[in-house]
Amino acid sequence: MKAAFLPDRGVIKVSGEDARRFLDGLVTTDVEKVAPGLARFGALLTPQGKIVADFLITEASAGQGGGFLLDCAKALSKPLADRLGIYKLRAKVSVENLSDSMGVLAVWDGDPAMKPDLAFADPRNDKLGWRVLVPEDLAGKAAAAIGAQLTDVDSYEAHRIACGVPRGGVDFIYNDAFPHEANMDRLHGVDFDKGCYVGQEVVSRMEHRGTARTRIVRMRVESGVPEIGTAIVAGEKSLGTMGSSADGLGLALVRIDRAGDALDAKLPFTAGGIAVSLADPADVKAGPDKASA
Repeated sequence: MKAAFLPDRGVIKVSGEDARRFLDGLVTTDVEKVAPGLARFGALLTPQGKIVADFLITEASAGQGGGFLLDCAKALSKPLADRLGIYKLRAKVSVENLSDSMGVLAVWDGDPAMKPDLAFADPRNDKLGWRVLVPEDLAGKAAAAIGAQLTDVDSYEAHRIACGVPRGGVDFIYNDAFPHEANMDRLHGVDFDKGCYVGQEVVSRMEHRGTARTRIVRMRVESGVPEIGTAIVAGEKSLGTMGSSADGLGLALVRIDRAGDALDAKLPFTAGGIAVSLADPADVKAGPDKASA
């Protein structure tokens, strides 16, 4: 079993007697299903339905101080906390950015020997593993306690890419991508049965009309590592752009209709002169229930 502290992740705490209802009215996931030791994947959207920030949400027990903890991109932790603060109005809610004192330990290739405080299974994909919210200086001790070998973040990045799970700011751009484009519907990040939230109408319309034409898909990379943002082409058409890559696999944001047409025409795909191919052609034709894994 392996573990890596993720320096690009931060933690926001939302607490107070109205915290659950407050968050549930804003984000894409059903916060009613969040509990200590149990997390959900979700996002805060713009009114136009684009992703402001995505995060994993868990609940701290009363013994751990209570409240909800958001495992989010560290670069977005302050602006996200500020934005949540704007939304709270008269709600009895407190929003704190804990990113200077709390971080995220990812654990994979096995189950922890014991479940430390603020540990939860990653809800996006069973293969991703576990998360433990912990100060950076205690990451080594936490890894040892659960029986994991502490390794570098590049190892986790290769694991994440192999699982087909995109990372915001690298594989898609915040404030520019819709949840369906980032596969949030396939990664259990959008609850289509819950009540209203910011941007819901747009997301629901895309779901019911099947209008998501662009998606993150998994790619095989023949040799080398295409730069992030490199255009993927087939024949004379641009299909999309490469995101992160490692160990012969990569993620790419592509127009699924164009990729499907290129497949049917048996055209080779390239990215910056490097031969690439779809890891699973079904990724460009799958319905919303197919999880990238």
